[in-house]
Amino acid sequence: MPHAPCFTAFSRLLGSGLDGFRMTKGKQMTTARCGPTNTPPQVHVGDLAITLLDGGELWLDGGAMFGIIPKPMWSKLTEVDEANRIPLATTCLLVESGGKRLLVETGVGNRAKYSEKERNFFKFSRHWVVDSLQAIGVERGSIDYVIMTHLHFDHAGGGTMSDGRDGYETTFPNAKYVVQRGEWEDATGGRAVMTATYRRENLAPLEQAGVVSLVNGKAEIVPGVSVIPLAGHTMHQQGVVIESGGRRAVQPGDMLPTAAHVGLPYNMAYDLFPVDNMRNKETLLREGESGGWKLLLGQDPKQVAWSITTDEHGRFSLVTPPA
Repeated sequence: MPHAPCFTAFSRLLGSGLDGFRMTKGKQMTTARCGPTNTPPQVHVGDLAITLLDGGELWLDGGAMFGIIPKPMWSKLTEVDEANRIPLATTCLLVESGGKRLLVETGVGNRAKYSEKERNFFKFSRHWVVDSLQAIGVERGSIDYVIMTHLHFDHAGGGTMSDGRDGYETTFPNAKYVVQRGEWEDATGGRAVMTATYRRENLAPLEQAGVVSLVNGKAEIVPGVSVIPLAGHTMHQQGVVIESGGRRAVQPGDMLPTAAHVGLPYNMAYDLFPVDNMRNKETLLREGESGGWKLLLGQDPKQVAWSITTDEHGRFSLVTPPA
């Protein structure tokens, strides 16, 4: 049992965590976990409208989600259940640009893909991204591009679905699925430590259908939407940058999954390269604050869009952006 002074010193060392984010009344509210609705929240970046779709909910172990951060600290930032799990959204972004319709992330997928043990352990919601698309009248076949930040099951699970014959097929039959070449090779070649999260039913149907579009590093997908490497959580994770009218929004994948992870040491035990993640997070936050960017956090359980600021000590903080 550590002495109190040691814990206090550790708290100071960890920096912007306990007071690292806040919601401000009268500002733009981009609520996560809305479920399928015909009026989902939107974020505007210049002339581009980004529709925020609920891709499903899951609960993961809080200790794993916060790595080295002690529970007395991280448990003040989020809801915790009796099994030490915390709630997470899987928010997907729907964007139309250049005459094309893009979906960023696909969520966990239909809970029927998982065993009863997995459904109980992860507490998956009953809805998935297709339900949210249907609620706003968007057909699966109308999606031109699917961009996945990486290929873990809670980001790539909605990219395939049951084919009704004990197999799986692509959820978006007319779409190209955009992923970094290195991420695809790690996922399909069994190169990563966390091989269990790269599930065959999420990947093989994409390869068989010939719909995988591999990119190397930074790449523009359509005008105003590009991807950038954000190594740390995985070696070849990518972030998604949306730009229009001199404004920019970034979906940083699991480099910064929730607002509670804004503190630089607030990384996940799932991060394969935590030092890289911390350094890249600092660079993104510093550039984002200077440029007035919005962050679109895919797994924050309460809110999607955030603005970046720093306090008098130079510690980063996330606040609700102006409407």
